Amino acid sequence: MSKLLVTGATGNVGGELYRLLRDRGADVRAVVRDRDHPALRDARAAGADIAVADLDRPETIPSAAAGASAAFVLGGRRDMPGLLGALAGSGVGHVVLLTSRSVIGGVAGNAIVDMWTASEDAVRGASMSWTILRPSGFMSNVERWLPQLRAGDVVRVPFGEVPIAAIDPADIAAVAAAALTDRRHASRALELSGPAPLRPAEQLAALGRALGRELRLESLTGERARAELASVFLAPFVEAQVRFFERGEFDDARVVPTVPDVLGRPARTFAQWLAAHTPTFDQVKSTPHGALT
Repeated sequence: MSKLLVTGATGNVGGELYRLLRDRGADVRAVVRDRDHPALRDARAAGADIAVADLDRPETIPSAAAGASAAFVLGGRRDMPGLLGALAGSGVGHVVLLTSRSVIGGVAGNAIVDMWTASEDAVRGASMSWTILRPSGFMSNVERWLPQLRAGDVVRVPFGEVPIAAIDPADIAAVAAAALTDRRHASRALELSGPAPLRPAEQLAALGRALGRELRLESLTGERARAELASVFLAPFVEAQVRFFERGEFDDARVVPTVPDVLGRPARTFAQWLAAHTPTFDQVKSTPHGALT
């Protein structure tokens, strides 16, 4: 079996993909910035193939990619043509590129749309075959609520009335594995979604049931939403999300059948994602004593 390269192997999708391929006995190499990352503890103990490289520095790629025939690559890098050129020069013949379905009908001039579009244009212009994965928002994004859950029972969410057909990153990883190993998916851009559109309040209710807590959601709009987003994202990406969810430039609620079509099983539900990530939320199973709610 030829060697498969997984970049971002400590991330939401890359981590799931790396574990999946290892569990299947594939010849797989993780490419990460930090070899000592806690997410790789078990892999290190097992003597797994781990390489250190920085996707924003293409000159670090050739040694990490040596001997690989196909690679999973995160879009949105500063120098996508340089990164892809380094992979091709190292012998990689096929790339599975992760972007976002916001490019579908997206409005040019939106920083997020432009970033993903530039990544897709770069891979189409590279001297390799390719598959593009365009997922909806991730179910794992609710992990951003953990600091608020430690403080109390109110979770404040920008644009909390907007439904999203969020997807389990494990489903993205499973489709990525299929695209890495089955070239029937070459030259295809696959739109991916979860099985149902859910508003943040519905996700929070499910999380509350799992935690045994009465949780409440406060939806932020206008300047309050901008301020919350600005604590996490750079200004162009704050404005991009305002355009998506306040001005309606992007509909992330659409459900598509790609996951079941490719995998032969239903897309995983939010409840299934929660059940698989119980340890992540163990620390917030009770409201902190004296918390202001």
